[in-house]
Amino acid sequence: MNLHGVWAIYRFEMARALRTLWQSLVAPVLTTSLYFIVFGGAIGSRMQTVDGVGYGSFIVPGLIMLSLLTQSVGNASIGIYFPKFTGTIFELLSAPVSAMEMVLGYVGAAATKSVVLGVIILATSAFFVPIRVLHPGAMVAFLLLTAIAFSLFGFILGIWAKSFEQLNFVPMLLITPLTFLGGSFYSIDMLPPAWRTVSLFNPVVYLVSGFRWSFFGKGDVDIAVSLGVTLGFLVACLAVIAWIFKSGWRLKN
Repeated sequence: MNLHGVWAIYRFEMARALRTLWQSLVAPVLTTSLYFIVFGGAIGSRMQTVDGVGYGSFIVPGLIMLSLLTQSVGNASIGIYFPKFTGTIFELLSAPVSAMEMVLGYVGAAATKSVVLGVIILATSAFFVPIRVLHPGAMVAFLLLTAIAFSLFGFILGIWAKSFEQLNFVPMLLITPLTFLGGSFYSIDMLPPAWRTVSLFNPVVYLVSGFRWSFFGKGDVDIAVSLGVTLGFLVACLAVIAWIFKSGWRLKN
């Protein structure tokens, strides 16, 4: 494996994040703080607990997951789209770097930035509400798996997009709505039976539920199912990326 090539891509992407530190870290943390003020203050004062957990603490996993999904997709998609936009993708494809090494560099950097952001948001949450993590191992596993899976999805999105408008289309009109409707700020058990059944078709429900289980030992769906859905999505993204590099779709033309 060409570790020098992987490290070069990884280091370049991490350096780009440092150049846009306000957008990469500060802005999401400020947004999360506003969520706590609005949801924790306004709604939390009327909804004291959910499943025996204080509402302010209850929404912490959902807030982390919301930022994790959007940042993973955004970081990975812009990382691979920009070389396509500038035309340097052909130099990258002709370099002595395999498809796997290219994916490791871009996805690894995107996942790293997302995980760091998730940890910062978790630390920020402790200033607003009491935080406890009953299963730290499971929390780290879901944090890493989700960041990697959605960074892979963002990588696919960056290859698919032909313009900046398309690049922002999926996160704005798909990822963010699915996250808000995926139980980030409520339990789907609070919904009427028909709507709860509909919510089970939302894959984000399983991510949020599994992540919340690692905090409080409670989730909307079984932890094994949550883990299975997360791993299944990751494998599906890997299969799509393998096909893209094999066929050259949206890369060589």
